[in-house]
Amino acid sequence: MSDAAAPGPFPGGHLFPHEELRAPTARPLSVYVHIPFCAVRCGYCDFNTYTPSQLAGMNMDDYLAAVHAEIAAAARALGTGRAVSTVFFGGGTPTMATPAQLGEVLADLRDTFGLVPGAEVTTEANPETLDRARLETLLGSGFNRLSLGMQSADEQVLARLDRHHTPGRALQVARWAHEVGFPDVPLDLIYGTPGESLDSWRATLDAALGVAPEHLSAYSLIVEEGTALARRIRHGELAMPDEDAEADEYLLAERMLSTAGLANYEISNWALPGHEARHNLAYWRSDDWWGFGPGAHSHVHGVRWWNVRHPRRYAALLGEGARPREDFEVIDAPTRHEERVLLELRIADGLPVGELTGTERARLAEPLSRGLVTVVGDRVHLTLQGRLLADAVTRDLLD
Repeated sequence: MSDAAAPGPFPGGHLFPHEELRAPTARPLSVYVHIPFCAVRCGYCDFNTYTPSQLAGMNMDDYLAAVHAEIAAAARALGTGRAVSTVFFGGGTPTMATPAQLGEVLADLRDTFGLVPGAEVTTEANPETLDRARLETLLGSGFNRLSLGMQSADEQVLARLDRHHTPGRALQVARWAHEVGFPDVPLDLIYGTPGESLDSWRATLDAALGVAPEHLSAYSLIVEEGTALARRIRHGELAMPDEDAEADEYLLAERMLSTAGLANYEISNWALPGHEARHNLAYWRSDDWWGFGPGAHSHVHGVRWWNVRHPRRYAALLGEGARPREDFEVIDAPTRHEERVLLELRIADGLPVGELTGTERARLAEPLSRGLVTVVGDRVHLTLQGRLLADAVTRDLLD
């Protein structure tokens, strides 16, 4: 469904009537803020990000003025009586903005909507953009979770990924973050990079665990079309990631991380008890969230919409007092069901058996017999082997 098909216009140039977005609900509200700037573009990245040369003529102040304008527009649509439970600044590299600039956006959200007591407030960061002083300012501004893109402790792996920090930089920043008082310092890792050995991956896990992260994400390398990595593989410069090797690396991560006390609570995520990423759980549980920034997606009351992708177009629309929406969809019951199965099977809490149709419950017999799922009480859970084949399990249940 396109904007053109939507009834309107509505007050404030919104996609939906205010009363539709303001309907009473007990569902938590989360906020995502997209910062699309990156110093350089990593070879594997297909996110909606831009280097300074690609955004010549637009500086961070110009961009953040548009974000503040969208926050005001969201307040007109949602009202101001619904406090925010989680905030996540992602990108891109959010810490290309100064801590003061990020703090101003967070203060705007706090002043406009309010934050629930103990709200989780995260910013992603590349290690080379931070020092101890900047960390202290971020913490003082209200950020309580610092998600660091470490990726690997192997210089050759970092080079293949076009990462420009040294292997030890993320570890040093993690130590500083703990020292200044951050209660949560997650590390993001990537496995399956061409040429990475199991020993190299073990060394990366060892190094990461050495700084006592409360949370660790380990993502298999995905080769996305249109990226520099895909071109290098197509030209024979690098080999495609090997699925069997990736499975071995995943199983090694599970052994090492669980031994260190980090429990797997979503296929790619491990955490100490009480340190699970509440913001990401909001996505997996289909709570409500508003995404600010170009290309950002939002989901409120069963309606999903997304913004135009280019920062200049996004800022221009908001500068004109127009909506920055690209398109939207009303999520019907079959789509909602499919998404619940796909997302909730990924998390350790599992999927209620009652969510499955009779036909789908009958299909459970095969993954049960193969040891890919287990049923405990009234919920279906993936086993460790099932996590390795999660896409196939959910596809077979739904088809």
